[in-house]
Amino acid sequence: MAEEGKPDAQLFQLLSTLLQQVESLSNQEEAELRAKIEALGLEVTKVPQKPSKHLDEMEIAAELDKLSTKLDDVDKMISSAMAADPQVRSLLSSTADVWMPVITANADERRSFAGTNDESSPEQQDLPSH
Repeated sequence: MAEEGKPDAQLFQLLSTLLQQVESLSNQEEAELRAKIEALGLEVTKVPQKPSKHLDEMEIAAELDKLSTKLDDVDKMISSAMAADPQVRSLLSSTADVWMPVITANADERRSFAGTNDESSPEQQDLPSH
């Protein structure tokens, strides 16, 4: 397991625990949910490539637009889930200190996440295998 103090390690430990609870309550393996958590693990440790060329203002604006769209989509998903289910609202609120640092990490912070995961990806470190 990665260092417990690392935000990504804390997040994936929380997700692993929640996944185990869901599987225990439903009495079935949640392969799709597990796959989504693994995809999230890959996404949060992605470090932006150093551009081989200098980006002009239009290219930077286009990249920022793409990121804004992704953030809007995440915001809509979180907002609708919170509105639909008080338990989701409570869970997200009570665990914000764990997931917010991961999703708001800058490139240097993501490099430190990736540096702790050299030998295996976060989901391999924190999620039990079935």
